[in-house]
Amino acid sequence: MDSDSTMETHTLDALSAQKFRSLVEAIADIAIYMLDPDGYIISWNAGAERFKGHAREEVLGKHFGMFYTDDDRAAGMPDRTLSIARNEGRFEGEGWRLRKDGQRFWAHVIMDCITDEEGTVIGYAKITRDVTSQRIASEQLEQARRELSQAQKLEAIGQLTGGVAHDFNNLLMVMQSTLDMIRLKSADPDQVVNLVGLAQAAVKRGATLTQRMLAFARKQELHTEVIDVYDLVNGMGDMLQWVLGQRIHLIMTLSKETDKVLIDANQLELALMNLTVNARDAMPMTGTVTFSARNVRVAQAHPTELPPGDYVCLSVVDDGTGMDADTLAKAADPFFTTKGVDRGTGLGLSMVHGLMEQSGGRMVIRSTQGAGTRIELWLPTASAQADAATSPAPARRPAPSPGAGSQRILVVDDNPLVRSTTSAALESMGHSTLEAASAEEALATIERDGAVDILLTDHVMAGMTGAQLTNLVKSRWPGMPIVLASAFADIHDNLPDGVVRLAKPYGRDDLVQAINAVLGKQARQARG
Repeated sequence: MDSDSTMETHTLDALSAQKFRSLVEAIADIAIYMLDPDGYIISWNAGAERFKGHAREEVLGKHFGMFYTDDDRAAGMPDRTLSIARNEGRFEGEGWRLRKDGQRFWAHVIMDCITDEEGTVIGYAKITRDVTSQRIASEQLEQARRELSQAQKLEAIGQLTGGVAHDFNNLLMVMQSTLDMIRLKSADPDQVVNLVGLAQAAVKRGATLTQRMLAFARKQELHTEVIDVYDLVNGMGDMLQWVLGQRIHLIMTLSKETDKVLIDANQLELALMNLTVNARDAMPMTGTVTFSARNVRVAQAHPTELPPGDYVCLSVVDDGTGMDADTLAKAADPFFTTKGVDRGTGLGLSMVHGLMEQSGGRMVIRSTQGAGTRIELWLPTASAQADAATSPAPARRPAPSPGAGSQRILVVDDNPLVRSTTSAALESMGHSTLEAASAEEALATIERDGAVDILLTDHVMAGMTGAQLTNLVKSRWPGMPIVLASAFADIHDNLPDGVVRLAKPYGRDDLVQAINAVLGKQARQARG
């Protein structure tokens, strides 16, 4: 290449460089500037001057750390930024930076390391954008989302509270009226018996309501056993047809090859009854309800979002009115119902949902307005070992009669009404009782009066819980028979051997069964 060509090339390079510098310096909304290898500013464009507030002559030769907050400078952020850019070739991040007037702005920063042909660092190109408005908008959006979430939670709590208050007010009204009438009719034994029956019915209704709420919260007491789905559902056929009535046709298409599942049979039957009632109410004239089941191998990323494994999909399908998208979205919410006043609490589907989740399964609802509803209960199959080891659920056995002679029973509960009624029931069986209002008082009673044959304690108490009391008593008096009463299912772990669980609310027959069970365990341990 001759000298004229070389000079022309150099001239073009100089012109291109000058145009590039002019372009960079003209950009008004982005700060673009250069740093030397030590981080000192060697160029400054109009964008940097506009939103940082410093003129060119005020920053040239200054270290770029001047734009950082005091805290970031104390933490060594400027040097760390240079180090990352030097070692990795680029740094990108966001953080607070300072304008000339001391105001902070949120900056998005990119710093590229520039090297010569030998790889020696000759400087850094730095690009800074003011993204304060975007950050504020993002924070406002996140705040709005939090407020919406909180509002939805409050709405759900309000809905739950309203539903519970309505149902329990009805129950309390029945019980109050019944007790008033018992007082008036005390001279007529037949009337008293009838009125007591009404009060007991109200109590059972309240117990059912609390069980459904616990099912929704996944805290109910489950008595799991290996269940043959084919036998259980077909065994309910007559009862389900009675619930549906003569105008609705019931079809069972279950196969005997359907795998067995591990679940609380009573709760599954109640769930199927709820689904049948819903299907009936969705068909005001006539229709068909179909029960079916199939074995399914669930793989990764299954639409149900269940863990991989073997499941039984039990389906209840009706050809009723179906649900629109809004109703379908709320179908499993507690106390949401499309039925009229006094035709249901709206806890049916939420109870089924809670049972499935607590049992390791899933409830899936598919519905189209005018085309019916399909509800699938996905249940994990039971292993052969579980089939051999599982015994029938205690709730399905008849309550035994009082036995084993008179026992001295310490009743522990922080509710004086519960203590009194439980003691009265035990004494009606021929036992004698002591009472304690707390776990601490119970321990003092046992230490003071060693002649305690059985400890019967509530779980949820202020201070020390019943489970904690149980462990402590078993460590100090290993032979003490203990009955632990609770409505919750989350206290199974770490309970000593020989403790009998008593589900709340309980009646006299339940107490008889629990006392006999704990004495039976004590006798077996003594023989062993």
